[in-house]
Amino acid sequence: METLIGGGAFFEGARWHEGRLWVSDFWRRHVLAISMDGTAEVVAEVPGSPSGLGWLPDGSPLVASMMDRKVLRIDDGKTSVHADLSALTDLPVNDLVMHPSGRAYVGACDFSGAPTKLYRVDPDGGVHEAADDMAFPNGPALTPDGRTLIIAESYANRLTAFDLAPDGALVNRRVWADLGSANPDGIALDSEGAVWVADAGGNRAIRVKEGGEILQEISTGDDGVFACALGGPDGHTLFLCTAPTFDPEEAARILKAEIRTVRVDVPA
Repeated sequence: METLIGGGAFFEGARWHEGRLWVSDFWRRHVLAISMDGTAEVVAEVPGSPSGLGWLPDGSPLVASMMDRKVLRIDDGKTSVHADLSALTDLPVNDLVMHPSGRAYVGACDFSGAPTKLYRVDPDGGVHEAADDMAFPNGPALTPDGRTLIIAESYANRLTAFDLAPDGALVNRRVWADLGSANPDGIALDSEGAVWVADAGGNRAIRVKEGGEILQEISTGDDGVFACALGGPDGHTLFLCTAPTFDPEEAARILKAEIRTVRVDVPA
């Protein structure tokens, strides 16, 4: 395991895109794009705390702005509102995933443990409820054919799957993997159909196949791992977003969050 960069407050929403790793730093309130040599560019400032990341079909980046409950479009370092979820939820919005059609799926999070909802944002910015009774929806991912959404339910210790109807509706909800005591946060799919899971409470990343069997485990020592992504030039790099604390004040003071890399056998 190697460290790509350090000095962050709390990295989340990791996505490999066009030769760089994009991440949000919650508590420093900016979005970074990081090259494989560790060079980091601040691509946007997000006062409402950035989280999930994705790209529209025209290549425009989107970012979830947690505290003001919006999805923002990034254009040459500036942001504009793509979708406003504030009329539908009083809770922070968190992770998101983009469908090739330009639809985004965005979760709301409640640290009290109360059930929340998953929302669909259409390409025109319209917002619709996609699923309810979610136990802290986190780390959504789409299968390469765009037909299945897999999402972590952090407070239910499971990965849940939905089929996508042609109109973007989520149907056929089912448990994809029961993870026992693991607290899944961010996830990443590999080319064999297995999922890497950031186990936030277990200080590890685990590779899981459908049904819940753990195939591999990587310890992150004393630090929690809160997001992961597969990428790199050949797709064989697993990126892990680690931090010793989630507390906003402490995290912003000590700046000990890191992005670590591990070579894995099965690529993205």
